[in-house]
Amino acid sequence: MHNVVISGTGLYTPAQSISNEELVESFNTWSQQFNADNAAAIERGEVEPAPLSDAAFIEKASGIKSRFVMDKAGILDPQRMKPRLPERSNDEYSILCEMAVAAARQALERAGRTAADVDGVIVACSNLQRAYPAIAIEVQQALGIQGFGFDMNVACSSATFGIQNAANSIQLGQARAILMVNPEICTGHLNFRDRDSHFIFGDAATAVLLERADQATSKHQFDIVSTKLLTSFSNNIRNNFGFLNRAAEEGEGTRDKLFVQEGRKVFKEVCPMVAELIGKHLAENDLQPSDVKRFWLHQANLSMNHLIVKKLLGREVSEQEAPVILDRYANTSSAGSVIAFHLYQDDLAEGSLAVLSSFGAGYSIGSVILRKR
Repeated sequence: MHNVVISGTGLYTPAQSISNEELVESFNTWSQQFNADNAAAIERGEVEPAPLSDAAFIEKASGIKSRFVMDKAGILDPQRMKPRLPERSNDEYSILCEMAVAAARQALERAGRTAADVDGVIVACSNLQRAYPAIAIEVQQALGIQGFGFDMNVACSSATFGIQNAANSIQLGQARAILMVNPEICTGHLNFRDRDSHFIFGDAATAVLLERADQATSKHQFDIVSTKLLTSFSNNIRNNFGFLNRAAEEGEGTRDKLFVQEGRKVFKEVCPMVAELIGKHLAENDLQPSDVKRFWLHQANLSMNHLIVKKLLGREVSEQEAPVILDRYANTSSAGSVIAFHLYQDDLAEGSLAVLSSFGAGYSIGSVILRKR
């Protein structure tokens, strides 16, 4: 059995960004037009009027101020309100592949490695661009990696689940190093005409290189002390889009073919589950929450993160203890906790303990205990 380290991380950030104010202006323009077009039906009680959104409320409710996106114009067009991402030929690299490769190259550079040092690629994300061939194999081809690749999806928890899969392969001697990549175009599955969720998501991609500890040479190493995963079925976060939709035409284009959630139920149920899992995980490794110098948590809602760490530590936490990237990236699904890890790791002292945790649809929760080398 080999010890495993994370030796490099990478981040791809789209060039375009949308502020709350811009998003609200687009939404309210559409809402007012919808109400005008359906005024008679609304008055008869046959159609529900579209509500208005508010930038200040969005920030207060979520902690989000803006989000990076792959296509700004399509999202902000009140007649479209979805990204415009043209299909590519089969001979071109896919959008997810390009995002993943950009993040992966940065992780390799940070680790001081090349494609020749890597034996596998795992693409772990919420929404895959196609069923097959695997995006991971495409990424493998684009980078020139000899070995294997596969895709996996555990929604917002995909990164921590991917880390455990990669670590297991390296521990068992099946690979020297594995790239775990999280390309997320969350705006592609978001209903921008739903006031309760139109502000939640942004786009980004992250990458993590894991390798054998005895072979790593990077200055940015973290020992993987332990990993722990949990799933518990829930319908409170759901997306029913899939290949069988074409077999039931009556469901095509309905609301559940995009992201839907019962936000209050998710908040109430997930927070204690995450705190309990992390607490148990630390205890199983003879550690206390107070031993942890940094919590890199899934970036879905600022209040959720504050509550989770408060349950663990019994007090309010500083942004240094639980860094926030949600304000400028919004929820980037599986990439969120890794963005926080990537951007807020270099100041930790040698020997510092940290927890990387993600949680989301499933429900699914992952916890990774790390120690700075």
